[in-house]
Amino acid sequence: MNSRKTAAAIAVTLAMALGASACGSSDKNDSDGNKGGGGGSAKADAAMSSIVNSTDKKGGTVVFEHSSGPDSLDPGNTYYGWVQNFSRLYGRTLVTFKPAAGKEGLEVVPDLATSLGKASPDAKTWTYTLRKGVKFQDGTEVTSKDVKYAIERSNFAPEALSNGPTYFKSYLVGGDKYKGPYKDKSPEGLKSIETPDDYTITFKLNKPFADMDYLATFSQTAPVPQTADKGAEYVQNIVSSGPYKFDSYSESSGATLSRNPEWDQASDPIRKALPDKIELKLNINATTIDEHLLNDTITADAGGTGLQSKTQPKVLVKADEKAKTDNPYAGALQYMAMNVNVKPFDNVDCRKAVQYAVDKAGAVNSIGGSVKGDPASTLIPPSVSGYKKFDLYATPGNKGDEAKAKAALTACGKPGGFKTTLTARADRPDEVTVATQIQESLKKVGITADIKTFPSDKYFTDFAGVPAWVHKNNAGLMMMAWGADWPSGFGFLDQIVNGSAIKPSGGTNLMELNDPKINKALSDGIGTVDPAARQAAWGNVDQLVMENASVVPLFYRKNLLYRPASAGNVTVTEAYLGMYDYTLLTSTK
Repeated sequence: MNSRKTAAAIAVTLAMALGASACGSSDKNDSDGNKGGGGGSAKADAAMSSIVNSTDKKGGTVVFEHSSGPDSLDPGNTYYGWVQNFSRLYGRTLVTFKPAAGKEGLEVVPDLATSLGKASPDAKTWTYTLRKGVKFQDGTEVTSKDVKYAIERSNFAPEALSNGPTYFKSYLVGGDKYKGPYKDKSPEGLKSIETPDDYTITFKLNKPFADMDYLATFSQTAPVPQTADKGAEYVQNIVSSGPYKFDSYSESSGATLSRNPEWDQASDPIRKALPDKIELKLNINATTIDEHLLNDTITADAGGTGLQSKTQPKVLVKADEKAKTDNPYAGALQYMAMNVNVKPFDNVDCRKAVQYAVDKAGAVNSIGGSVKGDPASTLIPPSVSGYKKFDLYATPGNKGDEAKAKAALTACGKPGGFKTTLTARADRPDEVTVATQIQESLKKVGITADIKTFPSDKYFTDFAGVPAWVHKNNAGLMMMAWGADWPSGFGFLDQIVNGSAIKPSGGTNLMELNDPKINKALSDGIGTVDPAARQAAWGNVDQLVMENASVVPLFYRKNLLYRPASAGNVTVTEAYLGMYDYTLLTSTK
């Protein structure tokens, strides 16, 4: 009851604030972006289309804080969007997204490679040429073999590195049989990754894959010297190929990075590397992080998901504070997964009962309303290429339909309802608030959901992403948020609905969907060379998933970001889920 009253108060306050400021909203372009810190003369949403507080001054310390911690800072053992963004400070990938404002930031550009990949006509062979003279922090030159090894360890050794996507394993010839570098001691390794010389790497695929350049932006292609690799312990001593190296690291408290003396600006057209030092502080209360942002004692919230609902009124009711905010769509979806291998969710009608019972409008309003997103009916958000508008489980005002929910319960043999477990991440207050609101919606139709919360950094490796744990603990419902691996329908869907993404630990297909029709549609779509036909395929895949009814799309997520006064070179990157671009960010203190 207290959470409902708080949510209602927040919604009213925000509505008043937005109404008061709507007629005064201004052009998003920041014509005076280099005046004043973070805010200055910049207006609300300025960093969505420009670089705010632009500077070329070197020095200072950029300070990040996070409410929990990463899945891992090891570039080969992470799937968190903010770590993909952050890892570019110490790991150079074959290609990357351009550090630039607005839509220009979605452009893929060469990084460790000299150009984008060169593809065969059938998109089954891709070749990249590496830059010469790129060095690790110990002075040794980066070679194609270091990139090959990085991919082998990150995709084929789940016994040590369980996080991260499985694209390479699925698409490389022989990937389904290769045991990884810790078990396979043969000198040639995976034969479908060829390194004929120190600067050439060629990928041989078992089927066409037209999005290879997008895949090559992943931190899994950041080079790792085999002699330095200690499996899961490599995170303690990561060898840098980027402008910063680790001085210290603690899983519980964070990390400190300083300049890598072997990094050469001449070989890196992507990064300016302005700060002298990078600090990452972990396990800081989420609302405390907001206070630090507003007090200008840190540079950014590393998670990049925006201010908490309790903090929003503090900035949205004051014109000068609202001017320091950016409210982009994140290209992400907040949703609830239903595991099809946990009873009674093995019955599609029981799943449909939940679809109709959930009050999506109430879920959005519980955390502040429209500044946090819009009610959703599809998996693919409208801002991601391949989106198709449809709603298979429409309810009046997106508030749920008790009559249809109860009819579905009767159809699935549970007219009196049932009990299940709903999981959420404890250090994400808004996610817990939404889970509580859903719990109340389900209760109205006779479904009792016991909420259990877990830390973000263990959520997938130990709990929701571990099928054995899910089945044992009757975790039929799981809160989840997902953003596109890259800005296309395939980059959004594959790792959450493809059967090949089901893993013993660290999984992201929380529904455990393994539908042959869906798997084939994904494979056929990504093998389509024609761009228009390929993008048209993704809306059809989305509809197949929604017909399965195992995902409840809650809302298309927005981030309410805040620019502290001392933050420099602030711009939103759509490529990294609507957070700020960490390769540009600096401190003017």
